[in-house]
Amino acid sequence: MSSTTDKARFYLEKSVPELQELERKQIFNKKEIGSIARRRNEFEHKVNARGAHPADFTRYVEYESNLDALRRRRMKRVGLKSTLYTGQRRIFFILDRATQRFQGDLGLWMQYVNFARSQKSGKKVAEILTRILRLHPTKPELWIYAANYTMEEKGDMLEARSYMQRGLRFCERSNDLWLEYARLELLYVAKILARRRILGLDHRADPPAAGHPPAEAKESEDDVIALPTITADEVGFGDSTPMADQQLLEKLDTNPALSGAIPMAVFDAGYKKLGSEAFALAFFDMVADFVELPCQHTTLEHILEETRAASQPSDPALSFRFVQQPTIGISVHSPAFPAAFGRSLSRMKLSERSQMEDNPGRAFKRHMIDWILPYLEEDLDPDLRKALEMTLEPLRDRCDLDGLEDLESGARLKKTKRKA
Repeated sequence: MSSTTDKARFYLEKSVPELQELERKQIFNKKEIGSIARRRNEFEHKVNARGAHPADFTRYVEYESNLDALRRRRMKRVGLKSTLYTGQRRIFFILDRATQRFQGDLGLWMQYVNFARSQKSGKKVAEILTRILRLHPTKPELWIYAANYTMEEKGDMLEARSYMQRGLRFCERSNDLWLEYARLELLYVAKILARRRILGLDHRADPPAAGHPPAEAKESEDDVIALPTITADEVGFGDSTPMADQQLLEKLDTNPALSGAIPMAVFDAGYKKLGSEAFALAFFDMVADFVELPCQHTTLEHILEETRAASQPSDPALSFRFVQQPTIGISVHSPAFPAAFGRSLSRMKLSERSQMEDNPGRAFKRHMIDWILPYLEEDLDPDLRKALEMTLEPLRDRCDLDGLEDLESGARLKKTKRKA
């Protein structure tokens, strides 16, 4: 018990000069200073006791955060500048002690790193991330967090990519880590293309045709995926300039990254490691969200080719995505949609031959109906509407689905309202 008391007294004595300064500047009166000292004494005894819990540190941090916010408001009211950063240093100190004592508690670690981010202390965030990743290298969510922070806050894609690749050494069986790695690369390319459009440089070379994907990714001796690279310097990320100059962005026309080489390389490596169709489908759906990337269709075709070659042809989810792929990213009101939908119909006929009139067959038809019905809610060209309805009718006749009539009635009602 004496040890706990001695530690509490030691930490309280270190805060005495700060409290005296606050009283001298009349930020807090003598009674309030006494109350602060008592509360800190209570918290210090709790966190230094043998039976302390992470929640004790959390409550201590919450109290100090509220106290510091009150101190800053009062200093602003009396016209004093807050230059000591005593509240920030004290909270950092408490969280550092908490994470040293409860190294396995990820909640405390995330509270620590989030507080450092809120204080815009990049050096402290980097230090905390290094510590937490050394202690918990098999937690994929931590590698994802570190990479996203590096990309969003620092704009350093090279470091973010390094986090992802190092994470995959420890978590090579993590679906989420592979998917987030590819998402990060696609977001990066999307940012590059957005900047090119702003500068009027959007005259990219055509991406490679479907069926001619770039060379497969290979792992180096260090077990790192070999990827085509776009450096931070090429686009102005990570440097002091507000924007990369025109010449640097024009060089990207010849970079294979803009043709989908990186996400395809990540997919190939991930699919080789996992061999999971669920991973391939999730990867497909993730790429399908990036509707404005010119490499989207090439990447989706590559995913389908690799997956269909290694999977059962009668799989309903995979067959549906094979049918849907030509129309992804194309508005139903676009002049290109009828031709794309025609390609989907051709693929549907091929897929139906491999589907049997059993549970897989019904699942495939359900996917198709759920895909077509929302189109019928739009104000369509009469010929296109007729084509959609003719496609839907045989699917409806051969598939007994609960609630299908309600969905179709809703589509017809919306169509009637628009005409009225």
